[in-house]
This record gives sequence, structure tokens and C-alpha cells, in this order.
Amino acid sequence: MKRLTPLLLAICTASVFAAGPASPSPGLHYYYPVPPANPPLVIEADICVYGGTPGGVAAAVQSARMGKKTVLVVMRRHVGGMTSGGLTATDIGNRKAIGGFANEVYAKIGKTSGFRPSEAEKAFQELLKEAGVTIYYEHRLKDVVKDGTRIESIRIENGNTVRAKMFVDATYEGDLMAAAGVSYHVGREGNAAYGETINGVQFRKTHNFSVSVDPYREPGKPASGLLPTISAEPPGKAGDGDKKVQAYNFRMFLSNAADRTPFPKPAGYDRDRYALLERYLKAQPVPSHPTQLHNGDCNNNGGFSTDHIGANYAWPEAGYAAREKMFQDHVNYQQGLMWFSQNDPAVPEVTRAKTAAFGLAAGEFPETGGWPHELYVREGRRMISDYVMTQAECTSLKTVEDPVGLAAYTMDSHNCQRVVIDGVVRNEGDVQTGVPRPYPVSYRSIVPKESQCSNLFVPMCLSSTHIAYGSIRMEPVFMILGQSSGTAAAMAIDAKISVQRVDYARLRERLIADKQVITWDGPLIATAHDDPGPADRIEVAHAAAKITGEWSESTLGGYLHDGDANKGRKSVEFTPTLPADGTYDVYLKWAQNRNRATNVPVEIVSADGKQTVTVNQRERGGWVKIATAKFKAGTTASLTISNKGTDGHVIADAVRWVPVAK
Repeated sequence: MKRLTPLLLAICTASVFAAGPASPSPGLHYYYPVPPANPPLVIEADICVYGGTPGGVAAAVQSARMGKKTVLVVMRRHVGGMTSGGLTATDIGNRKAIGGFANEVYAKIGKTSGFRPSEAEKAFQELLKEAGVTIYYEHRLKDVVKDGTRIESIRIENGNTVRAKMFVDATYEGDLMAAAGVSYHVGREGNAAYGETINGVQFRKTHNFSVSVDPYREPGKPASGLLPTISAEPPGKAGDGDKKVQAYNFRMFLSNAADRTPFPKPAGYDRDRYALLERYLKAQPVPSHPTQLHNGDCNNNGGFSTDHIGANYAWPEAGYAAREKMFQDHVNYQQGLMWFSQNDPAVPEVTRAKTAAFGLAAGEFPETGGWPHELYVREGRRMISDYVMTQAECTSLKTVEDPVGLAAYTMDSHNCQRVVIDGVVRNEGDVQTGVPRPYPVSYRSIVPKESQCSNLFVPMCLSSTHIAYGSIRMEPVFMILGQSSGTAAAMAIDAKISVQRVDYARLRERLIADKQVITWDGPLIATAHDDPGPADRIEVAHAAAKITGEWSESTLGGYLHDGDANKGRKSVEFTPTLPADGTYDVYLKWAQNRNRATNVPVEIVSADGKQTVTVNQRERGGWVKIATAKFKAGTTASLTISNKGTDGHVIADAVRWVPVAK
């Protein structure tokens, strides 16, 4: 085996202390040329982690802390994945379900949600440096060398080779797993495959068109062809599986400060891509805004938004060059969407003005002009191992025997296709179904079948169905599973055994010692909080609301509370997009507790003006009807919760508008 000279070893380990690669920035690219290694190196380690995601950082830090020589091999120029790439409105579900390394990260940042991406990357870099992890930036996997079921080494495009005893695939796509010959699935399983009910094709109203929109270039004339972004394929049958992948987008970090960077007009801007949006805005009685617009992390919102639906089906299994083309297509689509929304004269003035009031936040993503460098790959490949996590585990109908962490977020899938149904355009695939409590994730779901690979961990693209992955795929959970992978990898080396034969009792003991949370003994969430409500409800969660003042996130239910402090200085404004004029019942959701305020002022703006309702959050909870009023279609309605003059903790969770039957 080729050994490194002291000089070459010094070169290899220099990146332990680097804040990033020393090479010039390539700009906004997924894949770009890098110079060949000169000379090519054989890098030796105990544990090789491939992928600079939060799960990869967690696995690398944990294995290094356990005394193993660890290298973190990063495809591009950053560590932290989506957490440092724009997704800072952290999806949690239940704060108490997070332990171990993930807690360290949030403690170092100073908050769990609402931080700046650069603060997250700095925290990851510091933790890697403290643990002594060597980072190799701009190292792209070329292929895998195996001896039987064991990975001997991975070969890098630049000519370097990494030899290790254990490997961790911490990519969002599962690239190392696939190259090692491990079984996987792409797309959505049918409900029948694992006895599920919300997998496969799903026709729902969330993140869809609020009014009927003709899909044809010439309205009413199918022969004229479809508008861009609409698929001509049959939509499929409810519950059937397919190869479609939920949509990707960039999580823009926005600001309305004076030093913001205006939204750029992309090269090759094509106005025709937004012809459907133009028609949709004109069809609405009061035009909506096609994106979230507020300070900080801004996500997809509504029927036509930043999710580039249908443009990513090939991504999970594509090569790097093909992914670069899709990456640039997503850049062009989303930058063009923002430019169109701000500048096109066909866009209503109110929409253009609101878009123009925001831009890219100063100080974030300086290498790429303020635009996020990371595309949000919500789902890639998913391993098929000896244990597959399904809807049954998420809903606590089944409980695993070998937990290595908890997940707690809603079973969440973004839309997978945009199709024509009954002559109008509809999105398909969005699912948002809650889980009754945090649930454990199986150790067997993060290791392959032993017959396929005996020294690999897969904490990111773990063995799960599409809908179960929709709950598990949250950045804190990736850190949890990454830490558990690093722990088990070190133990497998010490015992000289395969990853499948790690002593679970000893692993469990070490995870608990490292403050991981792996079991949940709390009760199911009260049914009042899980009430799905009528199908025609319009619901706005606090994540999509305008927040004023410093609110805290609950450790139990994922809602906001005012901490019973700074009275009169905090509020949360919920704005729905109502489909039609009419009378609506208004419901407010909160978790009841004896420390709650009895006199919460709630201001409702309706067609008749403003009215204030006083709500007692101490005596009851769940979904509570607080008013009935007339409202205009569009976005003129609002509900604002304030903590002015209140006598306890004020809760802000979600609001519903439910049409009253005539």
C-alpha cells in the first residue's frame, strides 16, 4: 500500500484548520472543474465520511471523539448541507426529541431556529476543528473498490484514494451507497407495498391552486398545447407508486434591510416559464404572493412558487454533469420567478411592490452573490435494508427494538407533479400528516444488508418508504443518525466485526451516555390537536406567519410562546389566501396549560373591518372556534395574536378559516 511522506501528510491534514478550500470560488455551480491532485495521494483513515451534510459532520465528529482517525470528504466547498445552505427555519416537531451532537450545534449557534446560514457553518467548522477531523474539500467520488462485502477504498475524480476500515455515506443522494452495490429505491412506493395509506399518488388541496386555472396556451383549446411547467402525463391513480420525486428549491435567505442585494435577472431569462403564474394571478380575486417573503429563510408557498415541480426526477441517479444542468435549471427558474414577480408589468402592482421590498440578505453566501449555494435535495435514493421504516413506525403503530434516535416531524412530502385534471391545472403529491408523538428510528435502517456491504453506514438515505422519509428527513434527525453511525462505526472497528453485528446493548449504552434521546415515553398528542378539520379549510401555521418580537419555540408541541415576557412587544400575524368571498368560521389552535394567559387579545381583520376577541388559553385548547365573520377572497384577511397586557404565557400556533355552508 502506498504510504504518505511527512510532507504529503502535512498537506493532507492542513484542512483541519481551514475555514474552507483555498481554491478560487467557481461561483454558483454544483459541478465544476477542479485540478488533479499533484501528486495523487492515498489517504488512510479509520473512518471515512463522504458528504459534508449535518449528518456527515455529526458522524465525523463523533467517531473522532471516540479516538478514531477520521476524514470528512466533501464534494464541494462547504460543510453543513442545508443547515448552512439556507434552511434555518428548522423543522423539528418536538424539541425534546433532540439530543446529543445536534443539541451541541444549536447551543453553539445560540438558537434552534432563525439563525443565519453563516452562523451554522461556523459552528460546524469549529466542532470539526475541535474534534481534529481532517476535511478534504472538492473531492468527488469516482468509484468504489470492494473486497467481498467490504469497501476497501473510494477513488476520487482528482486522482486521490481514501482507504478506511469504515465508511459513512452522508450525501443527500446516496451516491456512495449506490456505488457500493447497495439496494435502493427512487420515487414513491404504492400504498400496497408496505400497507400504508398516504404513500404514492396523492390528490390534496395543500400548496395547490386556490382557483380554477385553464392549463392550455389558448384557453379551452387542448390542441394549442400546455403552458410551461405542466406535465402532459396521466396523473396516475391515488395510492399508486411511481418514480417521481418531490420538488426541490433553494431556501433563499431574505432581508428587507437597506443593504439587501436585489434579486438578479438570470442569464437566459424566459418570461414564458411564468405564463401559468401570470394566468393564476389574474384569476384570483385578490392576487397572492407566489413566495414566502420575510426576513430570513423563505420556503415554497402555494400553487406556483419556488418548488420547481417535475424538474428533478433524474437527479437522484444522475451523474455530476447531468446534475449540474439540473442545478442551473433550478437557478434559472427560481431567480427568474423572483425577477418576474418584482418586475413584470403583468404582475399586479401589490405583488411587485412586496417582492421589491425584499432581497438577498447581506453577508450571506458571498461566493455566490447572496444566492444559496445548496439546492434543497429533499429526497434522493432510499436504501432497502433488512428493516424499512414505514408509516406504521411514524404513527407509533409499530415500535422498533433497536432505536438509535427519534424523529418527530410531520410526514411531509412536497408536490411531485403538476398535471391536468378535469380541464384545470392541479399540483399532486403534497402531504402534511402529523405524527402522534416522537418515534424511534431503527439501527437496522441505517446499515445495509450484510450480504451487500458490511462496513458502511447510511444515516441520510436510510431504509424507509417515501412517506416515512418525509418525516425522518429533517436536519436535526440527520445529525442524530449521523452521530449514532459514528458511534457504531468506532465500536465495529474495536470489535473487528461488521456493522450489522454491533452489540446493540453496548451501542445503546454509549448513545445514552452521549446524551442521545432514543426512546419516548410520553403520551400520544391529544386528539384535539390532531383534528384534521374539514377538507375545505384554509390553514396557516406559525411558520408562514409574520412574527414580531422574540418568540420561543416550544420543546413539546412545536408552537411559539412569548415566554411570559416583554408584554406588548410581541405579535404573530396570520394571513390566509381565501378562495372566495363568504362567511367563515375562524379557529385558533393552542396547547392548553395552567401557565397560559387568560386574556390574549386577538385582532381579526374581515370584510367588515377590525374586531378584537379576547381568548382564554388557560381553560381549554386544541382547535377552538373564536369568531364567525365575512371575508373577501384573496389575502386581505388576517388574524394577529398579541401579548399586550396578558397575564401568562401566550401561544401562537396555527389558524383556520372554514367556509360556512350556505
